[in-house]
Amino acid sequence: MNTRYWLTGALVVGALTLLPDAFAQSKLTPLQKQHLSGAASLELDQQQVRQAAASVTGFSAAASRSVLSAVSSDSTAYFAAGSGSCKEAIGSNVKVNQNCLNVTDPDLQGRAQAQNETAIAVDPNNSDHLVAAYNDYHRGDATCGVSYSLDGGRHWSDAAAPLVYTRGGAFGGVARQYWQAGSDPAVAWDTKGNAYFSCLAFMRGPGTTNNADFSSAVYVFRSTQNNGASWNFPGRAVVEDFDETGASLEDKDYMTVDNHVGSPFQDRIYVTWTYFAPDGTGYIYESYSNDYGEHFSAKVLVSTSSTFCTTTYGLPTQPSNCNVNSFSQPFTGSDGALYVLYDNYNNTPPTASDNRNQILLTKSTDGGASFGAPVKVSDYYDLPDCFTYQGQDFGRACIPEKGATTNSIFRAANYASGAVNPTNPRQIAVTIASYINRNSRESTGCAPNGFSSVTGQNFFIGVKAPGGCANQILLSVSTDAGASFTGGATDPRMLPVVGVQNHLADAFWQWAGYTRSGALAVGYYDRGYGTDNATGFLDVSVSWSLNGDQFSTRRATSSSMPPPTQFSGLFFGDYSGFAADDELHPLWMDTRNEDLFLCPGTGLPLVPPQVCTSSAANGAVANSQDIFTVGISLDD
Repeated sequence: MNTRYWLTGALVVGALTLLPDAFAQSKLTPLQKQHLSGAASLELDQQQVRQAAASVTGFSAAASRSVLSAVSSDSTAYFAAGSGSCKEAIGSNVKVNQNCLNVTDPDLQGRAQAQNETAIAVDPNNSDHLVAAYNDYHRGDATCGVSYSLDGGRHWSDAAAPLVYTRGGAFGGVARQYWQAGSDPAVAWDTKGNAYFSCLAFMRGPGTTNNADFSSAVYVFRSTQNNGASWNFPGRAVVEDFDETGASLEDKDYMTVDNHVGSPFQDRIYVTWTYFAPDGTGYIYESYSNDYGEHFSAKVLVSTSSTFCTTTYGLPTQPSNCNVNSFSQPFTGSDGALYVLYDNYNNTPPTASDNRNQILLTKSTDGGASFGAPVKVSDYYDLPDCFTYQGQDFGRACIPEKGATTNSIFRAANYASGAVNPTNPRQIAVTIASYINRNSRESTGCAPNGFSSVTGQNFFIGVKAPGGCANQILLSVSTDAGASFTGGATDPRMLPVVGVQNHLADAFWQWAGYTRSGALAVGYYDRGYGTDNATGFLDVSVSWSLNGDQFSTRRATSSSMPPPTQFSGLFFGDYSGFAADDELHPLWMDTRNEDLFLCPGTGLPLVPPQVCTSSAANGAVANSQDIFTVGISLDD
């Protein structure tokens, strides 16, 4: 039996007594809670957040610096100029979210400030048109934010996603269902010039609020012929779950549109998500729209039964024995085929010390009406237990730096991202992040070492050792339209690695796509620059290959970013977006802007308020989370 479940079942339940706030009354199982979206599960961790945030509340003259008003015509992340927005560039990198930084109380750092968890898409009819989406906290709590560009990503404008409320018929027959939070955005275009935007909406429940509602839902919005500048209201329901018990959650949605001209399902919209059910299971479902997002079909099971699913944790096996899944991604081919990737946790590791899981893919050839049996894409190794190696973020995995510091503590998980070659619909490339790989294995001092008896997360030998463990992006390919994959029966230690690094370092949160000409391209976070791997600093790279074997790599960030400090360093999103067309468009969370606070000793009678920087528990200077991008040509 996979030890991950019984360990968390026995121990994490007890640990939740330390977390008295929102979701503490939730009936979700420990295994389900391990795989929740970050924006939702962050509320489980408010005890940790408040303890860590206390270090920011004590300002000192040595740690803070007063910030004077802008004296030039250039805007910054805080001071607007020119158009009135806080547009900004750092080197060649362009800020996407145009809002100005709010000044938040230190114990709430990140609230009313941060943007994270990105998605980006290019109009197939006009590569100058881009839409980008992200978790947006600048109203206070999270919602789904959206921006658009009309010049290939060189300049951006913000749009308003109208998610304050939706129709309430499914929620007790009321006129309106008001939503407290939103997250997990995705964006896509059809072939008619319409853009689409999906968002998970959810309620925080008692503890954080005085509202007993735990409901959740997924909605799709359409920008009709104006390139993302505005969106229809209200959002169209994909799935809605009226819940006043905390026993279930619709979570981790993602969306794609079949925007291949000539496809039998041209312009069909597909949305997939995980349903964490009251019986403890987590199945992947899909729904489709064939009327430009006005209505969506009844949900269809994606995570169908398979002989690959050998451990069922004593949970119900109807409608499928593959009953613990997460992180789904739908994508389509020019022949109309729909593919859905997802992480599956029902495998049985080959030895007691091994802690691998598996990536499965299911295919629909009838426009999402039904799915075949899963195909195995690859095994992979998830990230190490954060509490064991960094002393923080109990019950989560993270990406520890190799130095003596413990500053890299944001929750993270490995997942798969795939795409179909537009020049060959039978060729599918899937990228998978894995802590064990050909560059990080027993011969380099990195080895799996079972599961933590305290948190249920993965143990490894060599996590903090320079040259030991390093997360890498792997590649598994199908040349028969998804019937089999090169990684299906191959150990992750033997699969090709995406990208070229100057020295072995962590790479994570990848997203894959193909250019129009058929080059496979991948964007990802990369600690292969300077001292990133020792300090926990971050960069972003793009890599591409014409043959799926030899990769070229280019640094996207113009300088390295410090580990995030907002949300006490614990939350930085769950994924990072990327789009490929004639150019490559990585879209990432960026921490190079300083966070600002009310200066100590100001805002008093006869003492006007001023804003100051401050230190943070996991950084010399507290920083903000913004969204940045850059356009990269393969011909540069």
